[in-house]
Amino acid sequence: MRILFLHPNFPAQFRHLATALAQLPNHQVVFGTSRQQGSLNGVTKVLFAPSRQPSPQIHHYVRSLETAVLNGQAVYRVAQKLKDEGFEPDIVYGHSGWGPTLFIKDIFPQAKLLCYFEWFYHAAGSDCDFDPDMEFTIDDQLRVRVRNAPILLDLYSCDRGLSPTRWQRQQFPPEFQPKLNVLHDGIDTSFFQPCPGAKLVLPSIGLDLSQVDELITYVARGMEPYRGFPQFMRSVAIIQQRRPNCHVVVVGEEGVFYGRTLPDNKTYKQLMLEALPQLDLTRLHFTGRLPYDQYLQVLQASSVHIYLTYPFVLSWSMLEALSTGCLILGSSTPPVMEVIRDGENGLLVDFFSPDAIADRVDEVLEHPDRMAALRHNARTTILEHYDLAKLLPEHLQWMRL
Repeated sequence: MRILFLHPNFPAQFRHLATALAQLPNHQVVFGTSRQQGSLNGVTKVLFAPSRQPSPQIHHYVRSLETAVLNGQAVYRVAQKLKDEGFEPDIVYGHSGWGPTLFIKDIFPQAKLLCYFEWFYHAAGSDCDFDPDMEFTIDDQLRVRVRNAPILLDLYSCDRGLSPTRWQRQQFPPEFQPKLNVLHDGIDTSFFQPCPGAKLVLPSIGLDLSQVDELITYVARGMEPYRGFPQFMRSVAIIQQRRPNCHVVVVGEEGVFYGRTLPDNKTYKQLMLEALPQLDLTRLHFTGRLPYDQYLQVLQASSVHIYLTYPFVLSWSMLEALSTGCLILGSSTPPVMEVIRDGENGLLVDFFSPDAIADRVDEVLEHPDRMAALRHNARTTILEHYDLAKLLPEHLQWMRL
């Protein structure tokens, strides 16, 4: 069987799947991507790149659509080269939204087209109108409608699709939902596992918290409103005043990956540090992005792990933290509530209330014994419903239907 994966990033959601398929006899796996770095054992990597950037004069509603079309054209050219060399896939599996899958049925009409559908945009009822501090205009509303155009083309063209959570599947138009299965990528529970009594020491960045008994952790790809960074920082200011021995570790980059950036290239980290001069920076540690082994050490040493998100795509990091046995304090927003049941396998809190976040942190740190069952149940949740060892075979079976 010949399989072509398509994703601008590499290997992204397809890491374990592509590797597993490449190890099977009589399987040839090719991965089309824009990212030059990285490799997977047994997987042939081919690069695609758009011939130009979107036109500066194009209407801003359709800039994302033109970007998708340019990516689709780039993939078509690479696919034509593969075809000329004798590679015609039986299955093409791509991430929908950025455009790589748009013209697959034109170049490989006999191939089964599978799409990973992560998100469908709505002007109301999910991320766009969630935060009252973020202006959302009529212009934004109209732009959001058009942003779904390449996703709708994929929904029409694909043979079937997959969404990682029920909440994310529910965002797609009802008429297309019968095409979509719910199946998470899976969490490597053999890697993300608890280490009782672990203390955090990261010599590579000069961080030694081996004497710290109260450690709050926060992990996000970027420090941004979509992942509740402003609310988190305001809660840290309150927590530090109440708990003089508490330390906080923030893992992630300063950039914005979802939503709007600030004017003048200012970061939300800079904004919040300026807004909260009372913060004790000797007890607030920004690690930047960490290698996986060091990231795991952060989770294993965590006393309480705060995860906040808009009603949006659920982060892998929350599930990885659960697998590691973290005590999760999560926002009471739909993607989190699909996984976390308050008082059973974690705790929930109002996204917009730094005081409530601080109160629940107090609850955790003052009653560690009471929280042991929640930590156990957190890992059990992942083992039962999100374990890579169980989901990878299901994913392989889904591809072969």
